[in-house]
Amino acid sequence: MSRPRSAGLALMAVLLLTGCGAAARAGNPTWVPKPSFVGEGGPPNAPSSPPRPAPNPAPDAPTQSPRPGGPTPSSTKGPDPFVVATELNSPVGLAVLPDGTALVGERTTGRIVRVQPKPGQPVLTVRTLPGLSTAGGGGLLDLALSPNYAQDSLIFAYLSTPTDNRVVTFTLTGPATPVFTAIPRGASSNTGRIVFGSDGLLYIGSGDAGHPGLAGAPNSRAGKVLRVSDIGQPAPGNPDASSPVFTSGHHVVNGLCLVPESNTVIEVEASGSDGPGEVNVLTGGGTYGWPTPSRSSRGPLTTLPASQNGPGGCAVLDDRLFVTSLDGQSLLASTLRANGGALSAGKFTAALTNKYGRLLTVVADPSGGVLWLTTSNRDGYGKPVPADDRVLRIPPPGGGGGADSPA
Repeated sequence: MSRPRSAGLALMAVLLLTGCGAAARAGNPTWVPKPSFVGEGGPPNAPSSPPRPAPNPAPDAPTQSPRPGGPTPSSTKGPDPFVVATELNSPVGLAVLPDGTALVGERTTGRIVRVQPKPGQPVLTVRTLPGLSTAGGGGLLDLALSPNYAQDSLIFAYLSTPTDNRVVTFTLTGPATPVFTAIPRGASSNTGRIVFGSDGLLYIGSGDAGHPGLAGAPNSRAGKVLRVSDIGQPAPGNPDASSPVFTSGHHVVNGLCLVPESNTVIEVEASGSDGPGEVNVLTGGGTYGWPTPSRSSRGPLTTLPASQNGPGGCAVLDDRLFVTSLDGQSLLASTLRANGGALSAGKFTAALTNKYGRLLTVVADPSGGVLWLTTSNRDGYGKPVPADDRVLRIPPPGGGGGADSPA
């Protein structure tokens, strides 16, 4: 859709880091909405701070998955060195632990596994979240770590229940506590992403739940990016001090990622019409034109190429923006630049095209220089191979990856 661009945004001198992830400490609300979530699992074997030692499986509580990472049909010369887990069920949420391993959540099962950063290593089941509803694309949709994870071991998750979409927090050994609830769910568009800003506030992206009118309704939590504290209260500085709504007018929120030094949040979403996927820079109080653009609607920072549509997620690493294309089966990269305080994005270039199929989540490793991705080939739209679905760990294509990059 055609919409006027937003005014300039302050940006840092050097752009860095990450995709969806990182959080502030969570507290317990005084209420416990139903349904409650309880699960068991062992603690991750993660050191308190870098440098990272060579990762080893936790010795006790987590159990080994019967589906280890290993050889994949994408290589005729033996195991693909960039495939670190195979045969997962709808892997979506991904959070990198301090020791370099990653927690990966399966949308359809609620299972959370621990993946090693090298191929051929055991994939460990550390926990399962029960009571999910997967109807309308719902389920376990995203994961994020507390920035104080080494001290509090807290993990945040966006998930769907039979009654709503919500954010919960938990450790790998304790019960899940609701943090933010009552996000409408519906027959479709139950997307959800979470990211924590440099300000320690939680940004929650929600779809319109199949009801486009909710995206523009100020009192609805659907079709929004919400900004709240670590216990789910409206964040200080929100456009309406009594409301969690930060931005509105979103059809779906496929990805949220952060430019940390400027605390700039970037959102990607599929168009609700036949238009290209959008990349938006979020500004408090902004409306992003769904379902009906207006003069006050903010235009996208950029759009996806017509042949590379269907955004799945986003990540920022150094000065580059990465967006996955489900339909184009590619990883797109664009250079971000600050122009007089405003952010601009260069032309997208595609990598990994048709190599691993439909790419969904992309996350920048906090240590730098590495991207983690998940595939979505068993979603009814892809052409799965026996190894699907997979988790990849790659150097960023075209950005110094050189001969070590799969692209």
